[in-house]
Amino acid sequence: MDLNQPPGENYANPKTCLFHVLFKAGALAFYILSALFIDNFVIIFVVTVLLAALDFWVVKNVSGRILVGLRWWNEINDLGESVWKFESLDQESLARLNKKDSWLFWWSLYLTAIAWVVLGIFSLLRFQADYCLIVGVCLTLSIANIVGFTKCRKDAKKQLQQFASQTLANRVSSTIQSAFSVV
Repeated sequence: MDLNQPPGENYANPKTCLFHVLFKAGALAFYILSALFIDNFVIIFVVTVLLAALDFWVVKNVSGRILVGLRWWNEINDLGESVWKFESLDQESLARLNKKDSWLFWWSLYLTAIAWVVLGIFSLLRFQADYCLIVGVCLTLSIANIVGFTKCRKDAKKQLQQFASQTLANRVSSTIQSAFSVV
């Protein structure tokens, strides 16, 4: 790292950033280019969905933790209800995360979903219902990560606000308590 550059000029985790984008780009590129080279729908479906599933897994379990300090998952409790679970780094660690890494994470997440929507519209306009199935699966995986990480980020912000409120209440309480103990 060049010490003359201002902090935040480079990606802190370039390999993670690469793989975060690689599977997204791979799934989109394969889907788009496969029509030129492959006549077999099953191969196109399997490879595109496999790349999208790898992207889903990498984002959910690796790049989300490293680039934005967030992790989410969904469990079924004993009552059969779906329960969202969230983890985030502590506030000091979150504040130290690289802004470029975070920017790449969020923008690539949203732009990928937009790209799948556009490809879905093209499939509809060309009356290719089978290709809409591929787009639907890929879009579902993409949106699942968007929803999961957005809820996780909101939960982390809520925890920060609760921590700040609790800290403020404790300080006010200790100030009042020390004022009365002097008297």
